[in-house]
Amino acid sequence: MAEWLEQARRVQNELREQVIPEVPVGFASRLAAGADLSMERGSDRGYAAIVVLDAATLDTVDQATAVSQLPFPYVPGFLSFRELPAITAVWERLKQKPDVLIFDGQGYAHPRRFGIACHGGLVLGVPSVGCAKSLLVGRHGPLGEERGSTAEIVHRGELVGMAVRTRDRTNPLYVSIGHLMDLPSAVGLVLKLCPRFREPETTRRAHQLVNELRRADQGTP
Repeated sequence: MAEWLEQARRVQNELREQVIPEVPVGFASRLAAGADLSMERGSDRGYAAIVVLDAATLDTVDQATAVSQLPFPYVPGFLSFRELPAITAVWERLKQKPDVLIFDGQGYAHPRRFGIACHGGLVLGVPSVGCAKSLLVGRHGPLGEERGSTAEIVHRGELVGMAVRTRDRTNPLYVSIGHLMDLPSAVGLVLKLCPRFREPETTRRAHQLVNELRRADQGTP
């Protein structure tokens, strides 16, 4: 395990240099997608899904799933090595590729500045955003209680992301860039995709889909 972690750490450090922290010229998030993966505790069988939405209407325009054996155990800071093979398999099945992909995890707000949103965006060649429910690194200052309030996440003196209140008086989400993305665009997109609930509709629907897939595969109602 120690040797594998050291190899994975080297890969992260090398690939991090290829991440582009700005959106492409002419970027428009007409189609936004969410990726999610689910598994039973203690199992190495993963259920992955991507759901593509029309960002203006939030209608679902495409979705795909895959069931895969997960190649590595869960280790904090190395989530992409566990989940990306399955998510990549789902990506290849999509008929409508999105303009931006939101990951239920970290992007730049990561110990080596290379969370799953950075790794996934780079591998798939798509603008990407990390949108996590908990902090992995850093701290943020006071955050207003109303929807749309933000506070900078700082780690080792560097701005790595933003705490974002997506509903009044609910716990914030932690947004950071992935690849081909800047932080203001990432925050604006997450807020746009959270008209009613705490999580973006992309994440919510992908999560619902992986749970349906897992129940069907296991024969449970």
